[in-house]
Amino acid sequence: MATYVMGTLKIHDREEYGKYEAGILDILSGYDCEFLAVNDDPEVLEGEWPYTRTVVLKFDSAEEARRWWDSPEYQALAEHRRRASTGNIVFVQGLPVP
Repeated sequence: MATYVMGTLKIHDREEYGKYEAGILDILSGYDCEFLAVNDDPEVLEGEWPYTRTVVLKFDSAEEARRWWDSPEYQALAEHRRRASTGNIVFVQGLPVP
């Protein structure tokens, strides 16, 4: 079953975040993952959206998403994201395909 990784970030240091951006696609290429969306200005239909970036990734399985998240390569790169932004990242299970 697919697992989606959703991130909502408030970037406060674009230069530092650029280091994260420079490496993320190379790391993701080693996983069964599809980069579905990245948006710095989504249309807000209700409520407030204080974030400066929204990201959605699709992994083939929860195990593959966890393998990526827990990898030493990603965790080293993620330090740039953590220094440059605050936000939320969640794993969301997809629906079973009939």
